Amino acid sequence: MIKIYKRNEITTEQILERSEQTIDVEGIVSDIIKNVRANGDKALIEYSKKFDGAVDDVLEVTKAEIEEAFAQVDEELISILKEAKENITAFHSRQVRNSFLLNEKDGVIIGQKVMPIEKVGLYVPGGTAAYPSSVLMNCVPAKIAGCSEIVMVTPAKEGKIKPVILAAASIAGVDRIFKIGGAQAVAALAYGTESVPKVDKIVGPGNAFVAEAKKQVFGTVDIDMIAGPSEILVVADGTNNPAHIAADLLSQAEHDKMATAVLITNCESFASKVSEELEKQIPLLPRAEIARCSVDTNGKIIITDSLEEALETSNILAPEHLEICVDNPFEYLGLVKHAGSVFLGKNCPEALGDYFAGPNHTLPTSGTARFSSPLSVDDFVKKTQFSYFSKDALDKIGEKVVRFANEEGLQAHGKSVSIRLEK
Repeated sequence: MIKIYKRNEITTEQILERSEQTIDVEGIVSDIIKNVRANGDKALIEYSKKFDGAVDDVLEVTKAEIEEAFAQVDEELISILKEAKENITAFHSRQVRNSFLLNEKDGVIIGQKVMPIEKVGLYVPGGTAAYPSSVLMNCVPAKIAGCSEIVMVTPAKEGKIKPVILAAASIAGVDRIFKIGGAQAVAALAYGTESVPKVDKIVGPGNAFVAEAKKQVFGTVDIDMIAGPSEILVVADGTNNPAHIAADLLSQAEHDKMATAVLITNCESFASKVSEELEKQIPLLPRAEIARCSVDTNGKIIITDSLEEALETSNILAPEHLEICVDNPFEYLGLVKHAGSVFLGKNCPEALGDYFAGPNHTLPTSGTARFSSPLSVDDFVKKTQFSYFSKDALDKIGEKVVRFANEEGLQAHGKSVSIRLEK
């Protein structure tokens, strides 16, 4: 059963506290990466057979396999995937940055050139559930940015990828797909193998091994973020339907036994009603065991004196998903300082953001929303700056640059300017 606390009975650190990882993920991942770097496709094939039950040595998905999978997905779901893509595209298209040029001083031109990252690797989980939504959320912004090649990797159980994943990849515009998962897939994308191209950036969620692999290859390639287990924080007053709020909490609890679902409310009787609803709903879930472990181990209901105090607590926690379930949510939006994605009102459950609304569902976790942002088009571009000075323009400011350089003890810097000032 979920634990209920008064706000003064629990520290902020304890609210999103999780049990520590006991397995030596770092060491295992390091060995996997070394093996892939040394043995390439051979290592990938061995891991695929060991962990996923692969039946052959073919790593890349063929066009025929994609077409076959597409045909296996019912038309209604195909239509939903396409509409979701349209919504995601509409939202992310507003994020596009433009290059700029400044020519406000005679003989001086400075500017910034915005260019897409060329090759992007997309990791799509394939463990306890299939996530076509992750395909769309990660691929669409990359396509909008103009990335020239998007390479997807995902585990293939017994050599098969779920048809809906391949259908989503086709709809999103993925260029190449490989039947590999885990830390070995991340290593392949980072360093390249005989079959898998080396990419410039790796995005997408995964388990602890995938997260650790992304951490270890960062610097060789860029990554989106190190994502931890899912978390949801619901701020709700007593006018809500407790069944609705319980369902919202479980929408994240079912992800992972390590997931965290927290309700903060200013109504003690409402807290008890939500707890009762959780006990009714959990046994009915197909993933009841996962949800039960998440709720009992990491779930909490916190009672505050006011909604303002609830949001103050939320800002300290900087949650991945924040629901503000009140009748006048925009009155409280201005109080939000740190959150990955905010869902406003009583009719906007977090699941809308996961699948359909348009904003991205790849979000900062574990309090990192204090300094990082949801995945966006910005993650798939890089910026190069440029400068041009005419002779007259250099003559006007050259001595100032020389003085600056000499102050730092870098006379050669200064000389590169002063030599051009000589008559």
